[in-house]
Amino acid sequence: MNCLIADDNAIARSVLKNLLKIEESLKLIAECENAADAYNILDANRIDLLLLDVEMPGITGIELIKALGDKRPLIVFISSKRDYASDAFDLNVVDFIAKPVTPDRFLKAVIKAKEIFKNQNLFIPSKKDEFIFIRDSNIIRRLKLADINYLEAKGDYVKIYLDDKQYAIHSSLKSVEDKLPMDVFSRVHRSFIVNISKIDTIEGGRLIIQQHFVPVSDAYKASLNKRMKIL
Repeated sequence: MNCLIADDNAIARSVLKNLLKIEESLKLIAECENAADAYNILDANRIDLLLLDVEMPGITGIELIKALGDKRPLIVFISSKRDYASDAFDLNVVDFIAKPVTPDRFLKAVIKAKEIFKNQNLFIPSKKDEFIFIRDSNIIRRLKLADINYLEAKGDYVKIYLDDKQYAIHSSLKSVEDKLPMDVFSRVHRSFIVNISKIDTIEGGRLIIQQHFVPVSDAYKASLNKRMKIL
């Protein structure tokens, strides 16, 4: 995995660089001391894993993650303040490591990141667009498109809702949207894609699918109305 270190402390960066040498599968592409430089590096390079300090001058690590949106790589938060742990997991980062970083703790985070990296991008449409394959833990499952009610973006994951089951895959909603047949599915919100045939009712700024409420944003409302066969 291509790695980027973003930390304003030179000693902390040096420690992380040495720890990266422990794992041969990790390749350090660059290091930087602020979030603005990190953003530019991420924009110009394929970075798979970002080792990110929370408190940096100017833009914080948390603000950087929000600015990246769907373009974010896998992220491990690193901070001397444990209070940021809850913020980190709210943002669905891979892991949170409290400084000082020890080799054992670092390797635990790397193992988690490698597992996610190995399993990502396995949302594969069939040739006939009748079903898709997803990786569920260590199992590859086939899902019929007709059984999918809607999909929801949850940080680094997309949740797939069926009548009686839910699955989560590591992907962005945009990547999933590009692989779905748009004659069957429609984006209705920055965080939701729905199976049009599953819509029960539409009430103002939301729709109902199998007794679940899904928001519809103004940006997608006109497009959805065109797709609906309203008498």
